[in-house]
Amino acid sequence: MSAFPVPPDELCRRYTELFTAAINDVLRTRGLVDQALPHEIRPLRDEMKVAGFAFTVSGEKNRDGADDMPERAAMLEAIGPDMVCVWETGHDDESAQWGEVMTMAAKRQGCRGAVVDGGVRDTDKVLSQDFPTFVRYRSSNGMKGRFRITSWQERISIGGVSIAPGDVIVADIDGVIVVPRALAYDVLVEAEQVRRNEVGIKEMISDGATPRDVVERGGYF
Repeated sequence: MSAFPVPPDELCRRYTELFTAAINDVLRTRGLVDQALPHEIRPLRDEMKVAGFAFTVSGEKNRDGADDMPERAAMLEAIGPDMVCVWETGHDDESAQWGEVMTMAAKRQGCRGAVVDGGVRDTDKVLSQDFPTFVRYRSSNGMKGRFRITSWQERISIGGVSIAPGDVIVADIDGVIVVPRALAYDVLVEAEQVRRNEVGIKEMISDGATPRDVVERGGYF
């Protein structure tokens, strides 16, 4: 795990103050054009935002009746502060991998949020905990008898996007984006500059500049 010039919690806070579109634009300038997770993964509430370090979980559909509760407990106890729990589910379309009690346990470990390429249940109870949660669907189906965890804190892939433990995850109303850890601080600083630049662009437009004027002055749309 590479270190940063600033404390991890400061890095997370500053990313949370940004927006995913600015981060995506910076990654594009570095040739990274496939860092956004599938657009079907959405926040439970539009205003939800989160930034943190990827705690990766992998699983698959399973109907053999095995009890994976010990694995679930071990996984939850391995989550650390400032992490975002990211689930790769093998394209499961049936089970809810996230719910009320898992939210409670993850929050206690200092987890900042969850991104699940699958489902959530107990949705109202998750919402009441003010825990940023991004999922594909909602279902009353629990995992037991339908799904099992296979590993955690190993590299995973969601929608063709590779996610390593410790990568920076940023999510808001426009979706979820993955910033490789080695680039995380530099991308942060550049995205903050993009935000500052956009303030000037919006001021030009408000002052009556035409789109051509904006472009000629170095602005963009």
